[in-house]
Amino acid sequence: MALKVGYKALLEAAEAEIETITPETASALLGDEDVQFVDIRDVRELQREGKIPGAFHAGRGMLEFWIDPESPYFKDVFGSGKRFVFYCQSGWRSALATQTVQRMGLENVCHIGGGFRAWSDAGYSVETVERKS
Repeated sequence: MALKVGYKALLEAAEAEIETITPETASALLGDEDVQFVDIRDVRELQREGKIPGAFHAGRGMLEFWIDPESPYFKDVFGSGKRFVFYCQSGWRSALATQTVQRMGLENVCHIGGGFRAWSDAGYSVETVERKS
């Protein structure tokens, strides 16, 4: 099957439109009350590997619905006016997600290049996520 646009082209286009920050830059934002980290990984990934401390979990499949104030699934955190730092495992899903939410009109957004893997490989703090009963 020949695709019109492959994932590499999608990622390249997203990266051209969005801000990508390093894990080091992201770590300097940790604890800033005006910054909200957003983990878009699957809940099983969070349970297996943990998350950045204080990150809000917004699974990629519901992100657009949680961000839109007109959606019945809207989450107040996305109306807070904070800076949003999105991340996934390796930075691919978060690049596409950041592009999408930016196009939707969410301002002051970026993502962590290299994702959670780069964050944890650099030795930055990780918070355990317990399974819900």
